[in-house]
Amino acid sequence: MNQDAHPETSDDRIHPGGRIVVGVDGSASSIAALRRGVTIAESLGCSLVGVTVWEFPPSWPGYVMGGWSPEADAHAIAAEAAAEVFGETSPSWYSSVVRSGPPAPELVAESTGAEMLIVGSRGRGGFTGLLLGSVSRACAERAACPVLVIHDAEEHGR
Repeated sequence: MNQDAHPETSDDRIHPGGRIVVGVDGSASSIAALRRGVTIAESLGCSLVGVTVWEFPPSWPGYVMGGWSPEADAHAIAAEAAAEVFGETSPSWYSSVVRSGPPAPELVAESTGAEMLIVGSRGRGGFTGLLLGSVSRACAERAACPVLVIHDAEEHGR
């Protein structure tokens, strides 16, 4: 291909020092996405933000039984994912955010101004055998930046 036909512009690549967002729900594919985000962020000098989203189940009766808190669970998932990927101490260029709401719209909102959004192919929900979960599909369709969808090794027998 003739490079002059499509000259590279500043919008054609990830900008060093930019922000990369990763959806983190504790699933194997989200941990794989976080690991890939680390590799990309380190190599390009970007900050990395792990975003964990929680919401009450659709059939929620409106009260909490036994002190269960989906928000506390989300914070624990975010902390466990960071510990699995980074060990005891996360690097200064990594931050974790916990948001309340439907996962896909929240991740799409986080993609505004980001260089890239990275999500796992299937989260904790979904049906075995699906190539893309509903959240990864919605992100790929609606994000304000490029989206990288990561499959974990177990999904492909690796």
